[in-house]
Amino acid sequence: MPEPGTISRLRLSGLCFLLQTFTILLFAAFVRFSPESSPGHCSQPPNCSRRYPSPGFRDVHLQTLLGFGFLVAFLSRSGPGSVATSILVLAFAIQWALLLQGFLHHFQNGKIHMGAQSMVHADFGAAAALISTGAVLGRVNPAQMLVLTLLGVTLFTLNEYILLSLLGVSDSGGSVTVHTFGAYFGLLVSRMLRQPHGDQWEEQQDTGHPPDVFAVVGTICLWIFWPSFTTATSAHGSAEPWALLNTYFSMAASTMATFVLSPVLYDKSTLHMVQIQDATVAGAAVMGMAGEMLVTPFGALIAGFLAGLIPPLGFRFLTPFLHSRLNIQDTCGVHNVHGLPGVLGALLGTLLAGLATADAYGGRLELVFPQLAGGGRSRTEQALLQLSALLLSLLLAGLGGCLTGELCLGQGRGQRPRRCAPCCRWMAAEARPRELGRGRCPRSAPRLSASSGAVLRMGALGMASSERCLQDMEVMGEDGVRGGGGSSIRGGRAPGSPPPVPPVPG
Repeated sequence: MPEPGTISRLRLSGLCFLLQTFTILLFAAFVRFSPESSPGHCSQPPNCSRRYPSPGFRDVHLQTLLGFGFLVAFLSRSGPGSVATSILVLAFAIQWALLLQGFLHHFQNGKIHMGAQSMVHADFGAAAALISTGAVLGRVNPAQMLVLTLLGVTLFTLNEYILLSLLGVSDSGGSVTVHTFGAYFGLLVSRMLRQPHGDQWEEQQDTGHPPDVFAVVGTICLWIFWPSFTTATSAHGSAEPWALLNTYFSMAASTMATFVLSPVLYDKSTLHMVQIQDATVAGAAVMGMAGEMLVTPFGALIAGFLAGLIPPLGFRFLTPFLHSRLNIQDTCGVHNVHGLPGVLGALLGTLLAGLATADAYGGRLELVFPQLAGGGRSRTEQALLQLSALLLSLLLAGLGGCLTGELCLGQGRGQRPRRCAPCCRWMAAEARPRELGRGRCPRSAPRLSASSGAVLRMGALGMASSERCLQDMEVMGEDGVRGGGGSSIRGGRAPGSPPPVPPVPG
């Protein structure tokens, strides 16, 4: 009978092959470059190489790859592996989102005509998928991540089409379509994949020095590229720089809010870089809808400051409540960093839509609210539509998350509890640990440790049985000594954990 590790590798390999082959066939049959993106249509040929792709595309793509990628790299056990899993999700999500959005928006004469702006919209879909995976990181394997991405991007595209195209909602930066939808979709998937062993989940939250390095890089990328991410799909004209500046103001105020509140809530006077990163994301998320609506800088500062208070309060009070009472295990805290700031941004956008007047906006009213400026709807109707966008997104995210969670949970059924469930292991060692090579868990062993000869990096753990199995596993050095070198868990072996056992003969 094949070992579970072999089945896991073949399952992931087969799923990747099928999905990529399917997308290649769809691209071959339907996707073509739009005439506007052809160099032959450039009025100034010497400058064509500078025009394509646009700077907005580069900034948005770097933000999605680096900013969102490093957001999930704060776990000391799975830093590099988390980034690798994010790249896997991003690679498939962009292709799938481009196809779905192309069929809805750019399908003409039997073909999908794409350009650089099409890739920008696809990056938004990939960003929503990455936010969703943050809620279940460490408890699903890469194959399940691909299933989550497949359904998540599909529902994201449907939700975005209904809100932006059919209802005419203004949400250029994705407070509702990206942050709110992605966060609550992932939370409902996490609810369906609930685990009874809360202490094991808390052990995964350990952070260390290398993840702080990831947080530094991710935060710098957020400050550099997120304003372009917010304004990439905003109305071109005078509204675009206002959205960009409001995003900067909001991020600055949210960072200050973290330094105000975190020392009060926690004993340590020094903030972790991850906390600053969370505040930066919250300040940017709240500007997704309201960024191009605010006509004064102080409004962005107030909104950013309020958004910056959400992550410290959420991690201190709300996350333990969700975990203990609702069985929602939010690994990366997407509820506090993306979900609630996105809801705040939607409510702020609803208020601003209800107060929008031609005197306050001037010529910008037609750019931000074209139907309101044209007399097609009143301010009250626009405000109600902005609010309904939030409710509809929460409904689709909830239903889709439950369905996706059931599908992911079905992949983990029928496995013996003491065997390692399918998972992808990212190795940074020359020699494979002997116990790991046998595909089974030792009966008694300390928790994962980083030896001088072999360092185990986890991109994603399996289901509950896999997590229990992997937490009991050991990493052995080339000399066969268990636990040599230090521990990836601060303070070494946890109190109450079984002592090391003698090495197993070769």
